[in-house]
Amino acid sequence: MKLKWLESAPKVKAGVTFGLPWKKGERKTISDVALDHYPIQSWPTAYWPDGSLKWTGHATVINQDASEHMILSKQQSDRQQDHQGIVIKDQNDQIIIDTGGFIYYLNKNGSSIIDRVIDVNGHMIANQVKVVAVMQSIHENGDCRSFIEQDHLGQISSVQVEHEGDIQVTIKVTGTFGENEKLKFIIRLIFYYQLERIKIVHTFLYNGDPEQDFVKGIGLQLSTELVGPVYNRHVRVATNSGVYNEPAQLLTSRRYRQSSFYQRQIQGEMVNMSTVNDVRVQAEQHAVWQDFKLTQTSYQYSQYQKRTAQTNAWLKIPSIHNTKGLLYAGGEQGGVAIALKDFNEKYPSQLAVKDLAKHQTKLSVWFWSPDQEPMDLRHYSNATHVQSAYEGFDENRATPVGIANTSEAYLTFFSAVPSDQALFNLAEYSQSPYLLVADSAYYYQTGATGMWPLIDKTTNAKRFLEDQLARLIQFYKSEISQRNWYGFWDYGDIMHTYDKARHQWFYDVGGYAWQNTELVPNLWLWYSFFRTGDADIFRMIEAMTRHNSEVDRYHFGEYKGLGSRHNVSHWGCGCKEVRISMACLYKYYYYLTADQRMAELLDEVKDADQALAKLDPMREFYHRDNHLTHARIGPDWTAFCSNWLSRWERKKEQQYLKKINIGLNTIKQTPHRLLSGPTFKYDPTTSTLIYQSTGNEGGYHMVIAFGAPQVWIELADLLEDDVFKDMIAEFGMVYTMTEQEKQAFSNGMLSNQHFHWPMFASGLIGYAAHRKQDSDLSRQAWTLLLDQERSGISLPVKETTFTGWQAVNEIDWITTNLVSQWSLNVMICLQYIAEDLQINFDSTVINK
Repeated sequence: MKLKWLESAPKVKAGVTFGLPWKKGERKTISDVALDHYPIQSWPTAYWPDGSLKWTGHATVINQDASEHMILSKQQSDRQQDHQGIVIKDQNDQIIIDTGGFIYYLNKNGSSIIDRVIDVNGHMIANQVKVVAVMQSIHENGDCRSFIEQDHLGQISSVQVEHEGDIQVTIKVTGTFGENEKLKFIIRLIFYYQLERIKIVHTFLYNGDPEQDFVKGIGLQLSTELVGPVYNRHVRVATNSGVYNEPAQLLTSRRYRQSSFYQRQIQGEMVNMSTVNDVRVQAEQHAVWQDFKLTQTSYQYSQYQKRTAQTNAWLKIPSIHNTKGLLYAGGEQGGVAIALKDFNEKYPSQLAVKDLAKHQTKLSVWFWSPDQEPMDLRHYSNATHVQSAYEGFDENRATPVGIANTSEAYLTFFSAVPSDQALFNLAEYSQSPYLLVADSAYYYQTGATGMWPLIDKTTNAKRFLEDQLARLIQFYKSEISQRNWYGFWDYGDIMHTYDKARHQWFYDVGGYAWQNTELVPNLWLWYSFFRTGDADIFRMIEAMTRHNSEVDRYHFGEYKGLGSRHNVSHWGCGCKEVRISMACLYKYYYYLTADQRMAELLDEVKDADQALAKLDPMREFYHRDNHLTHARIGPDWTAFCSNWLSRWERKKEQQYLKKINIGLNTIKQTPHRLLSGPTFKYDPTTSTLIYQSTGNEGGYHMVIAFGAPQVWIELADLLEDDVFKDMIAEFGMVYTMTEQEKQAFSNGMLSNQHFHWPMFASGLIGYAAHRKQDSDLSRQAWTLLLDQERSGISLPVKETTFTGWQAVNEIDWITTNLVSQWSLNVMICLQYIAEDLQINFDSTVINK
């Protein structure tokens, strides 16, 4: 199998972990694969119902001269691994990791996560790797208000070997800050065989009082012992086009302004000045710069500063404001590079060095810079704005307690002075870590990546639709930078509805601001990536996955397992629902990257239906009946099924398949199957749906607008359940029925007033047309998508330019709800009824 790099071939030696799908029945084991001439570690990540492998994870270490394409092939039986592999020693108070290049001593308690890093010669490269936080608390005494700032060291709660093998090992560390555990952290340290680098996945969880507890800084610190005189101590920063160097002491002076020593020093070379000379004597009169910090204050703007001592002022280093999020501190025998992925996008971030010229030099990676304003996690309003601003329930549940944020950092250790090019390449890698992917045809053929069609432009109509899909994706790509959708808490999300009067999005109007997975743009982007292989789309959905799975949902506390609906504040809406956290929105990131944090998040929601016992999603309409709560067949039960399917296919736990079948069998026995309800009573203790009536509260467009077609069809295919498939088709057919036909179908319980936004059902109508071989259903499906008055999408998609207060490109009718649902439904119809597109295209688009 030919694999390719997501972006470009490697320029630095790096650990690469990637995932691959397989056809049903193709593989029972994965121990017999090889990746070109590189050793590879492989393991299963998901299974088909017959027990064969559905997805597998793989890890390897790739050299910087790797080819553009890699071949995954069957390993020869006589092939022997030519390396020892990573060695783990689990002791009483430490875990020792020997990667074959360095030995890492990890503590099981205290505040130092990594006690020390030793090279093969026994020299200590780094020590005292700690998680740090700065908290700011408000104290009021009468009319006086004061702020108290306090530094905290994270205290280790647990350490475990989460994943191990010859090539990659992941250590999971959990801990807390402060006496009341107002902040929690999860650190994953990822080691690769004979690689002088640690990948760090840092998760920060908030457990404070947003009215009192403000996070002023959150980060990592480590110490190192640099070798050499002050003029051979350097801090180097990767900019957008190269590497900028600042020594601790300049080898220039009023007499020897441009000496050869100085020229070489500024090039990053180590200068031999063991013999006293005039240049050195003059230079030694210069200030010694001890502390350096690179702070990202906004997207694409950094502030670079240095100072001589803590008691002296910071000096701004001019001209450095666009960087690649990597800083290196070193001496004559190498040093340490620290890098932060999405350094620009997730501001305010910071990389810092302290005591460059002293015996112990400290380096810091700040996910939130302590030099900037503290995090303000309070809600934007003291009231709810249900009627005016689409904020859901009239309940103020705007709490950040239980949300999280995950960032990736890299520590690279050098035993010799690296070149500028090596550091620049490392900076690029740190922002876009290498990933091996397959081509679209392979993903499609496996049937393991959801429901989407291969790109086909063989007719005018197909070409037209593919162009519209591409234009909409490109618009959102550009809109992220144009509208500055960046920041620690915002990056990865997109906005909900555009305000053409202000030429802005409704960033400040209740439920029209941040999208928070509403109408599943995640699935739109995942399928778009699988169809195109576009690296930009992958990085966009990667950021969205990180954001939505962490910030928009609760990981502990009152709402654990639920997420917050769209709002000005990501956690602001009173509607806390399971649909925001459902597994299908995130699982492809895990399958493609084998990311252990994402696996943890998928596990976290396996029993998310239990949260409904505390918070009934239909509490506005129905009273509780003893221990029973309520669940709509969609999005609630659909989200449960997505979570249960994830657990079943990843862990082969039959109890979760049983939960799916309990609900499915109940629905089959109701009078109108998937058209029953939409709201059922629900028993969380038995996973049982209890039929109430047909046509009750809930809305049939709500049933299908949050990924139900994608979840249902995937499940029906996995279960090979023809009755379920007929039920899905029936749902689409009923949406197209006349008033009289709906009444007849439901014995008078359903009418047109129950069925809103028919475009949302166009995919299921197309599915029904395919299953029933009904050209009239096919015509209705395509009409809903191609007729602007029915779809809400103006075709062809065109941008205009507003040149008022600022020149901005815009599509003034756009809403993310419409775009994501239209795109997903177009994909379903292209999958099932593409052969009927041209005739319907000619009669709707061309003739309008």
